[in-house]
Amino acid sequence: MSESPDLFSAAAEERLREQAPLAARLRPRTIDDVVGQSHLVGPGRPLRRLVEADRLSSVILWGPPGTGKTTLALAVAGSTARAFVQLSAVTAGVRDVRETVDDARRRLGERGQRTILFLDEIHRFSKSQQDALLPAVEDGTLTLIGATTENPFFEINAPLRSRSTLFRLEPLDSAAVRTLVLRGLEALGQTAEESAIELLVERAGGDGRQVLTSLEVAGALAHPGHIGVDHAEHALGTSALRYGRDDHYDVVSAFIKSVRGSDPQASIHYLARMLEAGEDPRFIARRLVILASEDIGLADSTSLLVAVAAAQAVEHVGLPEAQLNLAQATLHLATAPKSNAAAVAIWSAREDVRSGGIGEVPAHLRDAHYRGAESLGHGTGYTYPHDDPRGWTEQDYLPEPLRGRVWYRPSVHGDEASRRFPPDADGGT
Repeated sequence: MSESPDLFSAAAEERLREQAPLAARLRPRTIDDVVGQSHLVGPGRPLRRLVEADRLSSVILWGPPGTGKTTLALAVAGSTARAFVQLSAVTAGVRDVRETVDDARRRLGERGQRTILFLDEIHRFSKSQQDALLPAVEDGTLTLIGATTENPFFEINAPLRSRSTLFRLEPLDSAAVRTLVLRGLEALGQTAEESAIELLVERAGGDGRQVLTSLEVAGALAHPGHIGVDHAEHALGTSALRYGRDDHYDVVSAFIKSVRGSDPQASIHYLARMLEAGEDPRFIARRLVILASEDIGLADSTSLLVAVAAAQAVEHVGLPEAQLNLAQATLHLATAPKSNAAAVAIWSAREDVRSGGIGEVPAHLRDAHYRGAESLGHGTGYTYPHDDPRGWTEQDYLPEPLRGRVWYRPSVHGDEASRRFPPDADGGT
């Protein structure tokens, strides 16, 4: 007696599942199994509530690679009675979309079953391809789940975006990555040294797929035995630099102080140590953006532009290439003239405001664009700076009790030396 085709299909499917990459084998079947993204799928959180109530409308899942966009879409599919169809924008065309829409309409008409279309890398779809989805999304024939690593405000057509809820996925935190590693070890049927687990977690950069791929390679190198830190190092293609909690704070502190102290050699050294230790590049970029205003300010206004550009590059490019952007920004800031005048200005001004130094806005500066304002004296006596050939006029701008107070004192460094204003000002006393 021969076995039925269904049994053969089931056996083949089981073998394929066993041979699939570890990340694919560990993909959750329902949202209860999802690791991370608790702001979306945790108890009472928005995406979970929509799925559990079967009220899910079209959504765009947006986030860096490895944060679980495909995983989350498949978990949603496993948590609903709707039909689930998956397409990739890399290989699918308008014809595929139209066939999917026709099938969804037939399914809805014949069985009353609604359809979810998961479209991976939706930003790869052209405008015409995205437009082909619109009617089916609008009339509810399809519930779209689009996944993208790109900013949907730039890459998704406005009509399609306006009909979808945007859910931002964040890089996995260390606890979530560790959970994935432990699940992966169980699936592999292997054990690992704690130091090997810590190294894999540290180097994951919030990317769940990457850590599972590295774990699978480490497991293959150690097979069938215990995974050691040397196996993890080889899997990652790097060496384990000791970088504990105290090291983190010490190295970051040394990095900031070296840039502030205008030592490019020390600055690039500490940047290298942070990168080799697996420091989050976005954390480094944030520190540079802060430093650009706190320690350089108007002495070199381009430093903030460079730091912000580096932070954007980190988001768009990622490591390892983003090391170049971070290095350029670090060296620019380290060699730039320094001034903390802007930082001191806002710190001291806010302290005065908190202490009650406010006063009334002078009448000539008050809003005079409404009926009756003139009768109150609002705007009376105000002189327009552009009418003066010098481009500025002598008039009081501060509240009367604060006149003569100085918070911003330009330094003599870099571009800031030319910012003393009026030209004969000495920065105040």
